[in-house]
Amino acid sequence: MSMHTVVLGESGTTPEDVVAVARDGARVELSPQALAALEAARRHIEDLAAKPEPVYGVSTGFGALAVRHISPGLRAQLQRNIVRSHAAGMGPHVEREVVRALMFLRLKTLASGRTGVRPQVAQAIADLLNAGITPVVHEYGSLGCSGDLAPLSHCALALMGEGDAEGPDGTTASAAALLEAHGIAPVELREKEGLALLNGTDGMLGMLLLAGADLARLFTSADITAALTMEALLGTDKVLAPELHAIRPHPGQAASAANMLKVLAGSGLTGHHQDDAPRVQDAYSVRCAPQVTGAGRDTLAHALTVAQRELAAAVDNPVVLPDGRVESNGNFHGAPVAYVLDFLAVAAADLASIAERRTDRLLDKNRSHGLPPFLAHDAGVDSGLMIAQYTQAALVSEMKRLAVPASADSIPSSAMQEDHVSMGWSAARKLRTAVDNLTRVVAVELYAATRAVELRAEGGRLTPGDAAVAIVRALREAGVEGPGPDRYLSPDLAVCEEFVRTGALVGAAQSVTGELV
Repeated sequence: MSMHTVVLGESGTTPEDVVAVARDGARVELSPQALAALEAARRHIEDLAAKPEPVYGVSTGFGALAVRHISPGLRAQLQRNIVRSHAAGMGPHVEREVVRALMFLRLKTLASGRTGVRPQVAQAIADLLNAGITPVVHEYGSLGCSGDLAPLSHCALALMGEGDAEGPDGTTASAAALLEAHGIAPVELREKEGLALLNGTDGMLGMLLLAGADLARLFTSADITAALTMEALLGTDKVLAPELHAIRPHPGQAASAANMLKVLAGSGLTGHHQDDAPRVQDAYSVRCAPQVTGAGRDTLAHALTVAQRELAAAVDNPVVLPDGRVESNGNFHGAPVAYVLDFLAVAAADLASIAERRTDRLLDKNRSHGLPPFLAHDAGVDSGLMIAQYTQAALVSEMKRLAVPASADSIPSSAMQEDHVSMGWSAARKLRTAVDNLTRVVAVELYAATRAVELRAEGGRLTPGDAAVAIVRALREAGVEGPGPDRYLSPDLAVCEEFVRTGALVGAAQSVTGELV
């Protein structure tokens, strides 16, 4: 576990803290201010619970069953029952980092003092996170409205010492056994607490923030591979001039063009075609790389604006207002998050599409300006990277299907009480697949572009830029072989994928260029 500690107050958290807890195992603490806010809100709930008038979530049933007033003797059972009955997920287990993000974000809302739970309930979530106990959450069960109900319910179930969870070593066991092993007492839920643990957009928001961190790295990686391809195709870097991008002032576009210029600095390959076989301009997939990757950057910037607002929010129903009123609301609806999750899937698919077109151009002897067919050692005897591009094309084709928006769909539930839902969880799940696929697509372009740059440099007449040399050297040191006769390609592609995923590609480029955006 990480030694880093994240302290949660009343006013939300940051994307960096979410990633630190979800991926890096950062410890979580509740600030004194958060604990005081929890105590104050709880007093309001207990005052309302003592009154004869029914209050939704405190002394009534839920959803379509909210018309029933629940007597005091049955209220603890009511809270246990909502958790048990809503823990109805099915399908594969959700990834550990997603569950940790979901739990941390639910804790963030509890710490706001707007949900009415006791401090010990919030502390129990922090204890589970710090112990490395991860409830088993299933792929299916959220419609993205009334919160990510089934996923959050499985987490609440573990707090009660029921259901299954994974320990720090990844082994699945009963939640009761894991809590006992780590000295954590199961939570006995009281009025409002079961409901407060379930009503949030925490799963979809967590996945948005994790995808945002990955996509930020992938956009920079795509700038680097696009620059390498431009270099290998003897393209012109004149189209990257800042003054050209200033007259169409999209900030992402300017950032991508600037990154590419830095990677290409000092190259003896770019523009060389104008000496031998003049081209008025390069193909769109090369010339328009900053416009496409830059549009993805700007889409991500908008998505992170939405995420920042959500991070500052207290999403629950009902909520405890500062004046003590407990009011029903619709803030659990996932539409704002669902839309941007879908927007990002579109941007990722388009970036993958243009990267695949650049790769195909590198492999086609009729369009590669002197490179061997498929970058093969002895074309005809060797197939080179022919089927690596097939794999890349298959990934791109799937990403186009994943770009179909989930948030344009809705399906009614809860006896038509919940008659319009966001499908934000589904949007988030498919975006995770899209991000994984984009990593692989960029990795294939990296594999092809570095081989092509090496082939250009073999005669010594043309020399690539220092950044390209550093990237090729780092990739070779990672275990990817250079040009030569055909060999088993999957291991090389796997190393390239990891090289992109871990940020090693960006690091290798920055060892020459300095900081890239």
